[in-house]
Amino acid sequence: MATKGRKTTTPSSPSQKRAPGDNDLIASLRRYIRTRGPELLDDPNITSVGIGRKTTGGRRGKQVALQFTVASKAEPETLEVLGTALIPETITVDGIDVPTDVIERSYKAQFRKVAEVESPARKTRLDPIEPGVSVGAVTVSAGTIGCIVFDKADGTPYVLSNWHVLHGPHGELGGEIVQPGKHDDNRIRRNHLGVLKRSHLGVAGDCAIATIEGRAFVQEIFELGAVPKELGEPDLDDKVIKSGRTTSVTHGIVRRIDTIAKINYGGQVGIKTIGCFEIGPDPDHLPADGEISSGGDSGAVWLFKQGNGRPGPVMAGLHFGGETAGEPDEHALACLSTSVFEKLEISLTPPAPEDVRTVAGYDPDFLGERIEVPQLDAEFTHDAVVLEGSEIIPYTHFSLTLSKKRRFPFWVGWNINGGTLKKLSRNGIPFVKDPRLPASAQVGNELYENNRLDRGHIARRADLLWGSLPEAEKANTDSFFYTNITPQMDDFNQSSKNGLWGELEDAVFADVDVDDLKVSVFGGPVFQDDDRTFRGVKIPREFWKAIAFTDQGELKARAFVLTQNLNQLEALELDEFRVFQVTLGELEDRTGLRFPAALHEADTLQVPEAAADRTPLESLADIQWV
Repeated sequence: MATKGRKTTTPSSPSQKRAPGDNDLIASLRRYIRTRGPELLDDPNITSVGIGRKTTGGRRGKQVALQFTVASKAEPETLEVLGTALIPETITVDGIDVPTDVIERSYKAQFRKVAEVESPARKTRLDPIEPGVSVGAVTVSAGTIGCIVFDKADGTPYVLSNWHVLHGPHGELGGEIVQPGKHDDNRIRRNHLGVLKRSHLGVAGDCAIATIEGRAFVQEIFELGAVPKELGEPDLDDKVIKSGRTTSVTHGIVRRIDTIAKINYGGQVGIKTIGCFEIGPDPDHLPADGEISSGGDSGAVWLFKQGNGRPGPVMAGLHFGGETAGEPDEHALACLSTSVFEKLEISLTPPAPEDVRTVAGYDPDFLGERIEVPQLDAEFTHDAVVLEGSEIIPYTHFSLTLSKKRRFPFWVGWNINGGTLKKLSRNGIPFVKDPRLPASAQVGNELYENNRLDRGHIARRADLLWGSLPEAEKANTDSFFYTNITPQMDDFNQSSKNGLWGELEDAVFADVDVDDLKVSVFGGPVFQDDDRTFRGVKIPREFWKAIAFTDQGELKARAFVLTQNLNQLEALELDEFRVFQVTLGELEDRTGLRFPAALHEADTLQVPEAAADRTPLESLADIQWV
């Protein structure tokens, strides 16, 4: 949908050439067939009945007839043997004697595969999506995906197009976006692409970005094969090229720069002033129909052409309009790419992991119902490491509170978005102390050298690798800070029932219909005075987890302890460790933490009164999720 008026024509239709009264007769015959047709087909010799033109001598005439087809024509005297009856020469319908026509023809089921009528590829649902194809908000008709862009802060990928394509006068932030646009395919649910993230309509441009959900993408522009990698500033006589939904690939020459145009967007939006430049047709590459752009091309990217005439990697601007209907001067208007990218806070390339600016930490509103982090009992508050006035230390997708005395976390809280999890390698990522915190408050590699102790993650590395790729890569790196690490024997996971402890989060997704594939987890060591000391460090011998999720809108919480048994035997033979399912109240008694009321209300586990009666989990199937 472009701001420029679309040149429309009314397609001509062939004359029906019906004689006066034919329409009324055909209407009567349609009613007759609808009511009497099934009865007429009871005759075993009749294979069809319909309305047609009377055929005489093999030639189709003009007279309307009630047309029968039969398996075989036969002499009247043999009809009884065939179990059929003579079809009269005329049948009276609504008082009119209508001639009949009998044709020898039989039918059988003949399942021939016929190709569906195909829409142009630009106007169909694509996975992966590509720039240059149809897109739009559900409140507009259709425009064009300009290119794939990335959030400057966290690297999230978006599609770039126009305000009037992805937002429009009746849209809003968070509104649904479909690919292809609704004008090309109105199956909204099937074509869901994402939601409107940011938009702008003003001097900086007519521009907007939308998320990409559940589909892959390629960056090469459809039929151009080029990927925009830099932003450029147009100058007079620059040659440019674009690929749009409606007019496909067209060529142009920049003929006006530093232009400000008044565009009437209609409705309550009215007239807006847009900074832009103007493009005219390239006389060496004129389009067949004379149009370098038409309605539906809005949002396409204009690229500068290289010396060899091929599209280059430098973006000139974002197409958004052109001449009105009936105006003889063919031209296009494009927003300046630099102003669009600055206004929307986007880039053509994702930031490097070390440049990702947002460190969100644990999100208490992640599940829709607020779940605050655990609170320390008063006797422990003085022991918490403080960063910028807070005992809650944030990382990418997780937060924690660190004990000065034990130099391990009291708790770690993390969110898991199962719908956007990434698989990333851990190779080459070093375990390091957090430079924001005192080194003396962290246990480093000095504990783990030349012994059987492994560096075990509290917040599982795999749980944190979600969101945009740069965001997931930063979470991957953040997971290796020693603040998220506790010592574990090298056979720790094997000792806990073949990895049962490490699979608790996976088990939620496998066994429960988790709403939106989102889970929040808290976990950490249990600090005990009689924990054994090794190299000057007390080694925790118990660990805990509390897992929260929503199931059909209901918040649920389940808690677990990894220990030798619930009577706290003092031995440290870790091959005797077992996993127990416990209540949050039991966790509070063991850890000195206080969990929020929302979690307690969601914890409905029924357990035996005596801890000694508790049996360990032998397999994931033993877990009570509901």
